[in-house]
Amino acid sequence: MLGSRSDIKIRKGRLADAASVAETFRQSWLQAYRGILPQTHLDDMIRRRGPEWWASVIRSGDGLLVIESSRTVVGYSTLGFSRTRGPYQGEIYELYIAPVHQGLGLGEHLFEGCRHGLDQRRLKGLIVWALADNTMATDFYWRRGGRPVKQAIENIGSRKLEKIAFAWPA
Repeated sequence: MLGSRSDIKIRKGRLADAASVAETFRQSWLQAYRGILPQTHLDDMIRRRGPEWWASVIRSGDGLLVIESSRTVVGYSTLGFSRTRGPYQGEIYELYIAPVHQGLGLGEHLFEGCRHGLDQRRLKGLIVWALADNTMATDFYWRRGGRPVKQAIENIGSRKLEKIAFAWPA
């Protein structure tokens, strides 16, 4: 159960968070993508994105946010300028909550933290891509008010996977 709001904190990632973010990445990706991504691709992604990789992300700038519950990192997001041409200047690249902490409202808090961070950068409009087969993600963004604006096919290993862009206008 989600504790009081006072024990929830969203902040920029710190080097000391690298191991926690790597573990959150591992757990959440296994849950979200097992059976969707080819297993060898999934295993390879998890292996490559260990604590050292996340430390380099943290060193590179302020595009990583973490969410803490009772001073423990339980989720993360990456965000910045949109990689997609169009009217949406900001993008959330990743937003994941550790599986044991899902369904408690933490994702909504982190999503709003991302929106605030993009607003602080004066980026107008927001876009987020999600694999169509990841119904937890597509349902989450739909409930947050995002609407599909683009579709694309991504080749991952031997699979062709549909991805959907959800957007929020400026």
